Amino acid sequence: MTTRPNGCFSHVTLGSNDLKRSVDFYDAVLSPLGLSLLFPYEGEAYGYGRKGIDTQGAPVWILKPFDGRAAVPGNGVHVAFIAPNRHAVDLFYSNALKHGGKDEGKPGLRPQYHAHYYAAYVRDPDGNKLQAVCHDPE
Repeated sequence: MTTRPNGCFSHVTLGSNDLKRSVDFYDAVLSPLGLSLLFPYEGEAYGYGRKGIDTQGAPVWILKPFDGRAAVPGNGVHVAFIAPNRHAVDLFYSNALKHGGKDEGKPGLRPQYHAHYYAAYVRDPDGNKLQAVCHDPE
């Protein structure tokens, strides 16, 4: 049996109404987190993961909904990506804003979670809520 390193999930799928726009956005915001486009199924789906690690599939997929209806964000749903350091959180946030994302919470400490919880929150161009978080002291 093949499992993911975190053991919690196989992958996350985020819907898009404009795949070209989404690929530009996700290329920019996932790069500082060590994720890159691994599986480009042109015009259909795009899988992001870590080169050399995610060989069985990608943990993050961007695609148009299979049912043909518009992609819409879920209320109360967000995807939190682990960042290797606080600088990567900052880059995630600034790249998101430069590529059509919207601010949902500037980079900074969130001590209500724990003393070293450093995170930023954005919405992608389709309205999906995303987070980058670093748990390490810097």
